[in-house]
Amino acid sequence: MEIEMLSRTKVSKGYLTVVPKDIRRASGISEGDVLEWALEEDRIVVRARRRRTIDDIIGLASRGGDAVEDKRRVARGQRVRR
Repeated sequence: MEIEMLSRTKVSKGYLTVVPKDIRRASGISEGDVLEWALEEDRIVVRARRRRTIDDIIGLASRGGDAVEDKRRVARGQRVRR
């Protein structure tokens, strides 16, 4: 489901910007969270990096297989299949 929220912020000195309050609240972003920036065709995409749970870590360690690829999937927010 995609919800379109149009917000504007200005890039200040040092290339800093603010995440608008409506966006922070809707996405659950809080201080200390990491945002990932990407270019997708002609768009800048910003994603909140999902926090890892203990289940994610245990799953990576106990599953075997390609740990590097599993880590990449978890970082992209994809579920690692067991």
